[in-house]
Amino acid sequence: MDNRAEVREFLVSRRAKITPAQAGLPGGARRRVPGLRRSEVAALADVSVEYYAKLERGNLAGASPAVLEAVASALRLDGAERAHLLHLAQAAEGADVLARPRPRSGKRWTPHRSLQWTLDAITAGPAFVTTGRLDILAENRLARAFFSDMYRGVDTPNVARFVFLDPVARRFYTDWEPGADITVDLLRAEAGRDPHDKGLHDLVGELSTRSDEFRGRWGAHNVRRHGTGAKRFHHPVVGALTLTWEAMAMTAEPGLSLVVYTAEPGSPSAERLELLASWAASPRAAAE
Repeated sequence: MDNRAEVREFLVSRRAKITPAQAGLPGGARRRVPGLRRSEVAALADVSVEYYAKLERGNLAGASPAVLEAVASALRLDGAERAHLLHLAQAAEGADVLARPRPRSGKRWTPHRSLQWTLDAITAGPAFVTTGRLDILAENRLARAFFSDMYRGVDTPNVARFVFLDPVARRFYTDWEPGADITVDLLRAEAGRDPHDKGLHDLVGELSTRSDEFRGRWGAHNVRRHGTGAKRFHHPVVGALTLTWEAMAMTAEPGLSLVVYTAEPGSPSAERLELLASWAASPRAAAE
C-alpha cells in the first residue's frame, strides 16, 4: 500500500508544531502557516527547498539515513517520532518486507500450549497477548474477568474499538482521555511499522467513521512509545483499581506483545485484584 499520504501528513503535522522561536529563527508577524515554513525546515536540515518539498509530498524512497536524521533534527522529533519516520522510509523503499510480521491466516489464532501455561501461571494480575492493532488473542482468567465488558458478545476483543465505540469504556477507564491518547499513539506507530496491514486500515476506517474523538486524535499524527505506565480503572465488580502495566514484545511471535497489569503489593488495589480473582473462579463468573 502507498504510504505517501501518511508521510506527507506526518511531516506537515510535525512542522506545524514548531515555532520559529523554538528553532532559533525570527518570527515575524506575517506568517501564513502554523509553525515553520518548508524553506525554514530545508535550511535547518541543510537540504534544498525543492528536495525537502519532495520529501514532504511523501516521497521518502531514496532518502539517505543522513538526510532522514537531518530532517528529524530540524523537526525536533523525539525518539519515538524518529523511529516512526524511519519505519515510514523503510516502507516506502519496500525494505521492511522481511521484517514485517507475516499475515495471519483467516483461522482464529490460538496460543501454543506453553504460552497459555505461562499466561495461566500469572495469577496476581491480568495478563494477555495483543496484536499491534490491539486485538486480544489470548489471556489468563483474571484478564477475562478484568475486561469482562470488552469480552461481552465478541470472539476477539479489540481495545481500540472498546475505548472509542463502547460507552462503558468511559466508566471503566477513570482517566479516559489520556487512555484514548495512548490507544491512538499505539495504532499510529503500528501503521508506520506495517502500512500493509489491511486489518489495521479497516479498523482505522471504522473508528474514523464512527468516532469524532478517534478521528481528531488520528489526524494529529502523534506517535509515542508506551511500554509501561500506570492507569486507573473502575471495575463493575470490585470498584476502583490503580494498576501498573508492562508490555513486552514476544520473540517467538513477531508482531505480538505480552501485557501484564499488576498492583502495588499490599495496596487496596492488590486486595481488590485478589477479590476479582476469587470472583473469576466462582461459578457465577463462569455463567456470565
